[in-house]
Amino acid sequence: MTGEDVLVPTTETEQLRQQLLQAQRLSSVGALASSVAHEFNNILTTIINYAKLGLRAEGDDRARSQALERILKSSQRAATIVNSMLGFARNHSTQRQPTDIVQLVEEVLVLTEKDLKKHQVQVETRFHGRPQACVVPGQIEQVLLTLIINARQAMPRGGRLKIDVRENLRSQMVEIRVADTGVGIPPDQLRLIFEPFYTTKEPDEHGHGGTGLGLSVCRQIIEQHQGRIRVESAVGKGSTFIVKLPIKADETGDAAS
Repeated sequence: MTGEDVLVPTTETEQLRQQLLQAQRLSSVGALASSVAHEFNNILTTIINYAKLGLRAEGDDRARSQALERILKSSQRAATIVNSMLGFARNHSTQRQPTDIVQLVEEVLVLTEKDLKKHQVQVETRFHGRPQACVVPGQIEQVLLTLIINARQAMPRGGRLKIDVRENLRSQMVEIRVADTGVGIPPDQLRLIFEPFYTTKEPDEHGHGGTGLGLSVCRQIIEQHQGRIRVESAVGKGSTFIVKLPIKADETGDAAS
């Protein structure tokens, strides 16, 4: 090291890393805000309309029963969305724990369902049992959310999103594959895809482009779990992100916070 080299203090590095994680988490939640608001508007409209029909169905028990059934189903869906959002928002623990990975995938799909349907993205899931990995649930939800949102954005005209979860007992890893049928990533961009602040997203009509933080934060989270993340892609043939997470914790049992 020369006299010109400067080492950033560990505490400062940690603060910057935490700020990066928080910024990406806020970005992920922000990406959901519009679709969740539209979903709740649709649910409330359904509840209100069927409540009115129920009130008008004087003497018609069948019509009133059908209206109440629709109100109940819509209310249950609203409750599911709220619980998923609360789970994502409140999980700030850095303690790893055995976690049902399929359940995490299902919860994130609930949050993104409206947005995926709006953009004509069909979801296919393949779950091989209910594999568990030792992870910080909120952090892995953040990774899944980023990968799913990125996959949707790679399919501007719609397509298929395939999610596969399986356990490899030989490697003691749980493997998650998130594949899309989108535009794909050119080779020169593929090698940079996990670099901080590197983005392939063009600015939208408001001049807003990608932050270049999403995939770099994903890699950071996965590596903190002693896991691995990689991508396979070809232009015009879509992309597949492969995440591997350990079934067992390391000696500390904690993820870096």
